[in-house]
Amino acid sequence: MEIAQPFTLPCGTVLPNRICKASMTEGLADAHDNPTSRLNTLYQTWGEGGAGLLLSGNIMVDRRYLERGGNMVLDQDSNLEAFTELAKAGTKNGNAFWVQLNHPGRQCNRIVNSQPIAPSAVQLNLAGNFAMPREMTQADIQDAIEKFATSAALVQQAGFTGLQIHSAHGYLSSQFLSPLTNQRQDEWGGSLENRARFLLETVRAVREAVGDDFPIGVKLNSADFQQGGFELADCQQVANWLDQENIDLLEVSGGTYESLEWMDNDEKRDTTVNREAFFLQYADAIRSATKTPLMITGGFRHLPTMEGALSSGALDIVGLGRPFCVDPAFPNKMMAGETQEAPQGEEGLVLGKGWLAPRSSTKLIRAINNQGQVGWFYRQIILMSESKPLLKTKSVLMSFIKLTLGELRINRRRAVNKS
Repeated sequence: MEIAQPFTLPCGTVLPNRICKASMTEGLADAHDNPTSRLNTLYQTWGEGGAGLLLSGNIMVDRRYLERGGNMVLDQDSNLEAFTELAKAGTKNGNAFWVQLNHPGRQCNRIVNSQPIAPSAVQLNLAGNFAMPREMTQADIQDAIEKFATSAALVQQAGFTGLQIHSAHGYLSSQFLSPLTNQRQDEWGGSLENRARFLLETVRAVREAVGDDFPIGVKLNSADFQQGGFELADCQQVANWLDQENIDLLEVSGGTYESLEWMDNDEKRDTTVNREAFFLQYADAIRSATKTPLMITGGFRHLPTMEGALSSGALDIVGLGRPFCVDPAFPNKMMAGETQEAPQGEEGLVLGKGWLAPRSSTKLIRAINNQGQVGWFYRQIILMSESKPLLKTKSVLMSFIKLTLGELRINRRRAVNKS
């Protein structure tokens, strides 16, 4: 079985198998942005499930700017002990456990910070949740790059087995890449080469901080799925440049907060539905531009599809997220021949019928459906972290309400503690 075979990364690190638990935000840090016992339980559970590689939820490199309250932040060594305990919990079963490092840029909730920073002063207009960002100065840019490097060194010291730089989904590095959010006229904007400078300089700084033998991955959008944004041809070129920087794994994803392509289950093209993985159709084009091992995340559910993608050489690692929230032990079951399918928790998570169906409904109903699904899976993560039975019932509306109230609570808790 191809998926059960070990895989050797360019740096020499060997992953036990080809399954990766992809990054999913947890929101379970304490009021000081440190890991908690619940996070230790969560990642030990996922490690016991059999995935060869675990990716953490995005861990922030600067505690001034969070994707959401409840994010972990690793930007100083004073909290290293808590991260060391998390690394131990997540690697007890011989699997790899990498930290995903991130800076949200303009995608920082206004309750957390009322003046985020971004390549350009382009506001994210989503229900008033995000303030107008301040355009980064040269000093801000250099500081952000240095913070990635500082966090990377701390990741290594804490005992994690690798790291991934998040440059997708509209976060800071992705904002630099997109001409929609990067309207600068200096060496950090304009041409694709200039727009990619932030990511490439970050990779170089991180590599210098951790050395040649420590695995470094990058998560990159195949496209932003917005007119005038980052496109597939741009992704191919950036992937080629990253190849020259000797990274160890390139994860392909897509979309931003304004175009959630990887979440919108009702807008998949027929070819994507048939091939299951949302971004597999882009793999061949990206593969032609880079020799770096590829990981595709999103939509994989059936073992024959995963095996076919691996044996064809289209990708090297299969990334899955939501199935780990339904049955964290499914990788072991799959590799033991007990199942041919990853659990599909999305079934039944749709609000309304007929005119309320997502395809024909208003943007509000579509947003409730998407966020309600997120809320249901997030609730599963919380229950898993508390060693409680997982949900069997599904209510997208109730999940949406609980998610909204929960986000307000943890963001306000973080804001009060900061003040």
